[in-house]
Amino acid sequence: MKYFILLFFFPVLLISCFSPQPPEPVHPLPSERQLAWHELEFYAFVHFNMNTFTNMEWGFGNESPELFNPTGLDTRQWARVCKEAGMKGIILTAKHHDGFCLWPSEYTEHSVKKSPWKNGEGDVVRELADACREYGLKFGVYLSPWDRNHPDYGRPEYITYFRNQLRELLTNYGEVFEVWFDGANGGTGWYGGANEERRIDRKTYYDWENTYKIVRELQPSACLFSDAGPDVRWVGNEEGWAMKTNWAPIRRDEFYPGSPNYAELRTGHEDGTHWVPAEVDVSIRPGWYYHPSEDHKVKTLPHLLDIYYNSIGRNASFLLNFPVDTCGLIHEKDVEQVMKLADAVKADFADNLALGKRVTATSIRGNSSKYKARNVTDGNPDTYWAADDNIIESSLEINFRKPTEMNRFLVQEDIRLGQRVKKFKLEALVDNGWHLIASETTIGRKRILRFPNVTASKLRLTIEDAKASPVISNIEVYHAPKILIEPEIRRNKNGLVSSYLPDQGRWNPGIIFNYEFFVSEDGNNWGAPVSSGEFSNIKNSPIWQEKRFEQVSGRFIKLRALSAAEENGRIGLAEFGIITD
Repeated sequence: MKYFILLFFFPVLLISCFSPQPPEPVHPLPSERQLAWHELEFYAFVHFNMNTFTNMEWGFGNESPELFNPTGLDTRQWARVCKEAGMKGIILTAKHHDGFCLWPSEYTEHSVKKSPWKNGEGDVVRELADACREYGLKFGVYLSPWDRNHPDYGRPEYITYFRNQLRELLTNYGEVFEVWFDGANGGTGWYGGANEERRIDRKTYYDWENTYKIVRELQPSACLFSDAGPDVRWVGNEEGWAMKTNWAPIRRDEFYPGSPNYAELRTGHEDGTHWVPAEVDVSIRPGWYYHPSEDHKVKTLPHLLDIYYNSIGRNASFLLNFPVDTCGLIHEKDVEQVMKLADAVKADFADNLALGKRVTATSIRGNSSKYKARNVTDGNPDTYWAADDNIIESSLEINFRKPTEMNRFLVQEDIRLGQRVKKFKLEALVDNGWHLIASETTIGRKRILRFPNVTASKLRLTIEDAKASPVISNIEVYHAPKILIEPEIRRNKNGLVSSYLPDQGRWNPGIIFNYEFFVSEDGNNWGAPVSSGEFSNIKNSPIWQEKRFEQVSGRFIKLRALSAAEENGRIGLAEFGIITD
């Protein structure tokens, strides 16, 4: 029997499964810890310390620990309020400039262990850290580099003390998400009884490079905040806003805690060398610490909403301060207003009109479905639309299929590939004609536009200029309801009634820092000042401050400015008054 082997040859069709490579990143890029920080967006500051009981903004350092005695301290109330308000964490002023420690530090007697609160056995830091864990909040610490109590401040020995306290806070209280270093450093203080002025070189004195290494060693996931970062930067004001142009990168080596060029922090740098995004820190009241006289000055809902949109909506985070009162609670009026804010934000972003809508683009990277235009409305933060390399000017068009009323537009870049967009515009198709809604600059991690109600069947986002081809991860569109608030009614002496909302601006040049105040019977013989000192934190928080002194009589008064809040700054005066009891 013969066997035959039949060989059949078939042509083979080779199909190329080419998929374009992702866009090259535009440096600098955020670290993993910074990406996690960006996701938090909204969290709380708590200023509660010795100043709460002395009714001051900056203590001098000579205050007795006996003064610290909250009658009903409840950190669980703080955590509950923050959680219900939609916040993701709390940063506590563990030690402010007066040097008083809210934990029983091993390295000083100027702490809660010498206070009558809980017979010296209390630890506010411990209680808040535990409360944050219970409510699923992140926990952060503020540790003032300046210490007006410590006798060695200004000398090398103080740096060892400062670092020892930093190690205590980072090893005894669990995970910390942010470590906050203030830029106020050096000046007058008690300093163990020296009662003098001590100036330091803010750039070199703390040896920041080696101080930061302690945080990296003990809390590798924690972001470091200061004027210069290195992870998160101050926004350059305490009023609650970032500029419309806001780059996450800055030229970091040009800054340090207390840098004089803080105005640049509001915008960042297009040519920044390091990723150091902005944090907007602002108090819900005029002052950072609790003052009974400010119970009627809690920020209104419209003001708080402005802060929200001018921080989170401008590529920054929102750090809202609660001045906890002498009982040890967030005051009921503060709670009321932050809950109004939470409800308003929830209502503003209740229904994403763009979710799942059809999107077209003028350029799709490699014509690949991986980078398709519809990725921006799929609700998935890990997908994005990208244009072809070297294509800067490009557009995305969202089709609502029918006329739709809207007044909010949210857009995000995929910042894992860097911040790219330098200029963009938004247009709406109304009655078959395109109308310009907004012309803006940067986007970054999140940009939110508010505009008057418009009824449109399509929206078009056009990237007009960028560092490289755009990469957009998300677009959302909303119709936010109108905010209705009860008017504040005031009646003048003639019985006429009007609604009143005071000007909330509080940034003015020519502010006095150190002063002397004199009283005279004849306007010629003045004698010694009846009051002298400083207007604490007046540079960044220019609010009304009262200075009280023993009762004197006279016909003439004189206020002498000894120094300005700004170094080599000018002196100015808007208004002052006399209080008589």
